[in-house]
Amino acid sequence: METEQTTIRINPNTKSELDFFRQYKNESYDELVRKLIHLVKTCEKEPKLSQKTILEIKEARERIKKGEFYTESEAKKILGL
Repeated sequence: METEQTTIRINPNTKSELDFFRQYKNESYDELVRKLIHLVKTCEKEPKLSQKTILEIKEARERIKKGEFYTESEAKKILGL
């Protein structure tokens, strides 16, 4: 099933800032923007929880950069799925 797509214009500096938040090289801008939207919504609903969530995301990004994660197939094997 093909989804509808659109093009948006952003300042090159904005693009560079977005690139900083990518968790992995091939992460799409759509994925990135959706994550940021989720964070904003969380911040609006529960500001205290949001600070904890942001810290957890930063810690997870560092683990990913270090290669400290399981692939989907590894996780399924561990869980016996």
